[in-house]
Amino acid sequence: MVLWIFGYGSLIWKAGFNYDERVVGFIKGYRRVIAGSTDHRGTPENPGRTATLEAHDGGICWGAAYRVSGHDNEQLVLSYLDLREKQYDRKVFVDLYTESSSEPAITDVLVYIASPDKKKNPNYLGPADMKDMALQIATCVGPSGPNYEYIFRLEEALLEIG
Repeated sequence: MVLWIFGYGSLIWKAGFNYDERVVGFIKGYRRVIAGSTDHRGTPENPGRTATLEAHDGGICWGAAYRVSGHDNEQLVLSYLDLREKQYDRKVFVDLYTESSSEPAITDVLVYIASPDKKKNPNYLGPADMKDMALQIATCVGPSGPNYEYIFRLEEALLEIG
């Protein structure tokens, strides 16, 4: 079997697992939005902001897909991601497109999404005024480091993939 995983946030620059291939591309029907983080870039008392996906007609979201082969490797990666992405309460399968193709380059790519349903995702912070969100990002720190570092690394990674 082969497992493909799509990263649109920190997975772009820090997969954290062994993979066989990395393909830069985009998914359709979603857009990247900034959501809450109480486990990596913030704390429950001072939640930070990280990326998630939101369904959006006509939306696209660029990122990177990673191919993991072999049952044991797949199980190891899924266990790792289930822990790392524990605040992302939905798993969906999407098609990945590349710049050079109008048809999906890869189908059934797994992606983790944090939903805006407070009952399923207690870390959902909702929209905020840009000034308030900027202050939150500038000052929050979690076990994975300062929140602003996440935003800067995401920007660098997105610029790198074009």
